[in-house]
Amino acid sequence: MRIVMACYGTRGDVEPCAAIGRELVMRGHDVQMVVPPDLIDFISSAGLAAAPYGPRLEAILDAHRKFYVFYFQNFWKVWTFREHGRLSRDAWQPRLECWGEMGRSLAAVAEGADLLFSSLPFEEVAANVAEYHDIPFAVLHYFPCRPNGKLLSFLPAALSRTVMAYQQRQTWQVIREADEAQRRELGLPASSEPAWRRISERALELQAYDDVCFPGLADEWARWDGRRPLTGAMTMDLPTANDDEVASWIARGTAPVFFGFGSMPVESAAGTLAMIDDVCAELDVRGLVCAAGTEFADVAESDRLKVVDTVNFASVFAACRAVVHHGGAGTTAAGLRAGVPTLILSTDLDQTLWGYRVKRLKVGTARRFSTTTGRTLTKDLRRILRPGYTARAQVIATRMNKPAVSVAAAADSVEDFVKRIVG
Repeated sequence: MRIVMACYGTRGDVEPCAAIGRELVMRGHDVQMVVPPDLIDFISSAGLAAAPYGPRLEAILDAHRKFYVFYFQNFWKVWTFREHGRLSRDAWQPRLECWGEMGRSLAAVAEGADLLFSSLPFEEVAANVAEYHDIPFAVLHYFPCRPNGKLLSFLPAALSRTVMAYQQRQTWQVIREADEAQRRELGLPASSEPAWRRISERALELQAYDDVCFPGLADEWARWDGRRPLTGAMTMDLPTANDDEVASWIARGTAPVFFGFGSMPVESAAGTLAMIDDVCAELDVRGLVCAAGTEFADVAESDRLKVVDTVNFASVFAACRAVVHHGGAGTTAAGLRAGVPTLILSTDLDQTLWGYRVKRLKVGTARRFSTTTGRTLTKDLRRILRPGYTARAQVIATRMNKPAVSVAAAADSVEDFVKRIVG
């Protein structure tokens, strides 16, 4: 089977798809990945064929970040119809500008494929291409983004579905013109239905998160006749060049607290590192800082801090007292599997919702990164370093899927889905 995987986004968006791709290659399938130019080397290092897809991430991530900074600072203003629409259009504009070109390039790559697979970003573009080529379509969701009664569990189930459906309708109004233009270019019929609804009606929608995070959601998804399987979170668990050095540093002292900020750079590297250093001194703990998308090269380390660009979460998190991070789905899952308390400092809506899940599970706490100060960071860490949080985190860890199990389940679902369609 020839499979094209169109995966746009940061490493957190792309790695779960790559994990499935690598498993499918091991099963004898031909897999071609198309990813942002920034991630070609990463995918190639995992042994997968990779080609560029879409623009570099910087412009799109910057617009996304600006939207959510304003969103959280002006929540009630944003939720007026007019203001929400305007802000959504501003945030989506860089995506809309490259929509057509991405559709054309993907249509060329996907010709002759037996399956087109997509990550959540730009799933609409890929869905139109799959319809054009009349081939099965699958997409990976790393949080339950379709309207459901469990994601916003602080609301009654019916209201949760209503709020999520409203958000999807607002997004559809922003992208509708680009979607319709792509469909005209491909010669597809005009559609009165939103893209997300068309996708749900024909696609396999892999749910790459664990059942323990959303109790009861698997039952709600059951009515989709196996097309929304809840597989568990996925990672390739790749080693990094820093692993041995970090393991040696950890072994020379007390268990550290991990700090990581994902692919989105923090605005002040020096200020953030100074805050972490002061808090670690106050709490008498060591800090392991993973720079990722933030440039810490010109910031001096202290005796208490170790700064690296990347690290293997699976091996490091279990050796830490707690993990502090942005709340990406993959990083959150790694912390839960490690059985250590979590503090999420979110910059995005889905990260905020993962922070809420961590609080609901009673394995940690959360707040927005933009409101974090040295005082709040000290307070939050004192809280989650209490023995009760560690004990609860260790219990939750036993209920998380192993990544290899999740990847195998996802690959099984992909193979079964194609067989059901093509016979």
